[in-house]
Amino acid sequence: MSAVAPDREGVVPLEFLRRKSSAAPAASPVPASRRAAPMPEEAVAQEHQLRLTYAGKTSEGVRLKSAPEAMETLPGMLGSLARSPVEVVEALNPDLGHASPSIVRSDEARLWLQAHAIHSRITRHALFVLESLDALDPAFDTFACALLDGELDSAGYPEYASIVGGVAAHWDESTGDLIVRAVVCWGGRGTRGDTDRIATRILSGLLGNIL
Repeated sequence: MSAVAPDREGVVPLEFLRRKSSAAPAASPVPASRRAAPMPEEAVAQEHQLRLTYAGKTSEGVRLKSAPEAMETLPGMLGSLARSPVEVVEALNPDLGHASPSIVRSDEARLWLQAHAIHSRITRHALFVLESLDALDPAFDTFACALLDGELDSAGYPEYASIVGGVAAHWDESTGDLIVRAVVCWGGRGTRGDTDRIATRILSGLLGNIL
């Protein structure tokens, strides 16, 4: 291939320079997908929350004179307030004294399930809530329980706004008298504005039955 010779003054023709520059390949741009993304100022987080609300109410204890049939009168104290069969839960056997409705403490949870597996869904729900709130002492209290207000879900467990409870009793070791309290509770995933008011009314009714 012959080279282009300069003219007499030693200058290369402009036509040749234009052809050479146009023949050179242009630099291709970097695809946008391969460019480094700018670092965010803070991490984007997905939040997860679970709100559980449990509540309960208990009355002052009423002292009843000791009698052989005293414990047998507990179911009748719920009277017309009970909307399900009344179930009586005896105080725990000392061998199950460490039972607790806490799934994190697996050994205690196993004992709790062993102690209460025979009870109904309504009673287990009430025991779970009341023991979690320290409103019931399973080692000393005998508990007469029923559904007192609200509905059950499709599996037979009380809805979060349903009120369960009844009366709890224990013996006074110093006098031998029976101490009886009215006990109600509710809760779960949700809240309802008038549940507290209804629970107060039911508690008053239970206390009246005890008296």
